Amino acid sequence: MPLPMSAPKGVYAAGARIEGNYMHQAVISGTGLFTPPHAVSNEMLVEAFNLYVARYNRDHAAEIAAGEREPLAESSCEFIVKASGIRQRFLMDKEGVLDPERMRPNLPERNNDQLSLQAEMAVAAARQALENADRSPTDVDMVIVACSNMQRAYPAMAIEVQQALGIAGFAFDMNVACSSATFGIQAAANAVQSGAVRAALVVSPEICSAHLNFRDRDSHFIFGDAASAVLIERADQARSPQVFEVLGTRLATVFSNAIRNNFGFLNICDEKGIGQADKLFVQQGRKVFKEVCPMVGEHIVGHLTQLGIAPDAVRRFWLHQANLSMNQLISRRVLGRDATEIEAPVILDRYANTSSAGSIIAFHLHRKDLVAGDIGVISSFGAGYSVGSVVLRVR
Repeated sequence: MPLPMSAPKGVYAAGARIEGNYMHQAVISGTGLFTPPHAVSNEMLVEAFNLYVARYNRDHAAEIAAGEREPLAESSCEFIVKASGIRQRFLMDKEGVLDPERMRPNLPERNNDQLSLQAEMAVAAARQALENADRSPTDVDMVIVACSNMQRAYPAMAIEVQQALGIAGFAFDMNVACSSATFGIQAAANAVQSGAVRAALVVSPEICSAHLNFRDRDSHFIFGDAASAVLIERADQARSPQVFEVLGTRLATVFSNAIRNNFGFLNICDEKGIGQADKLFVQQGRKVFKEVCPMVGEHIVGHLTQLGIAPDAVRRFWLHQANLSMNQLISRRVLGRDATEIEAPVILDRYANTSSAGSIIAFHLHRKDLVAGDIGVISSFGAGYSVGSVVLRVR
C-alpha cells in the first residue's frame, strides 16, 4: 500500500506529488551488473608502468643527470595496496593499457549505426536489473544514464539505451561524477513517487580507464571499468522476491578543484591545451581525503537523524568504492567504531574505483542476505564535491 501523508518528515525525497491523500512508495526491485572481460592485476599494471619508467629515465638520462628533469619513480604492488586497498580491476581493453608504448585503452570508434560501447555496457546491466525485478522493458517509462563521463555530447546515451531496450517514455543523461548514481536514484524515486512514471531505470556505464593517466604513479592504479543498473518502481506493483523501500534520499554539493578533469568540447579551441595532463583525471589526494571524509560522515549521520534512524540500527552501508582508508574512516565517523566487512562490504579490491557504479556494485553483490525490516544506506561521494545518500529498508 502507498504510504499515508502522516508518515514522518524526511521519509520522502523532495518533489513528490500527492495523489488524493497518498503518495506512491518507491522501491528498488532489481539491480544489474556488467563486468568487463579483462581482469588486470596490480602485478600486470606495475610491470607495464615500470617498463615505461625505465624507458623514460633512460631516454632523459642526460637531463636527469644535469638536474634539468626529475627522474620517474617506479610503482609497486605494495604501494598500490597500501594507498588504496585495490588488488585488481576489470577493463574493457587491457592490451593498450599494458603496452608501455601506448598506456591507454584501445577502443576503436564505432559506426554511428552501431550501438555505442557505453550503451552496450548499459544495456547488459539494465537487462539483468529487469530480469531480477521480473520486469520487461514495456513496464518502464524512464531511463537515466548517470555516470562520470559520456563518450559524446549528443544524442543522449540514455536515449540510445532506451531505444536498444525498446522502452517507451523518455530518457536523459546525468553527470555528477562519482555521485551520479545516487543523484539519479533520487530523480527516479521522485518520478515514481509522484506518479509521473511506473518504473525507471538508472544505469551507470563507466569506462574510467579512458580518462585515467596510466603514466602517473600516484593514480595509474585507481580506476576500473564496469556498468551497474537499478530499477525503481512503485511498491504496490513490484513483484521481485526482494524489494527495498526508499525511505529517503539526500544530496549535497560543495565546489572544489581538488578532483578535476578539464577534457571538453572547448579543448579544440586552444591547441596548446590538447594532450595536457589535466585533460585526464587529476586530484589532490591528501586534500580530498581530509575534506571529503568528514563531509560524508556528517551527511550520512544527518540523513539518518532526519529519518529518526540511529546509525547502529543500519545493517549495511554500501559506500562509494574509491579508497579503503576513506571508507573505513567514514564508517568510523558514522558508527563511532570500526565497521565489520559485513556492515560495510568492500568490492574495490576486485573492481577498483568504478566511479558512480561502485556503491551500486556493492549493493548488487551484498544485499541478498538481508531480511524484512533491515535498513541499509547507499552512499556516494566524489568530484564536485558531491555526496549522495539513499536510505533503504527491506520490505
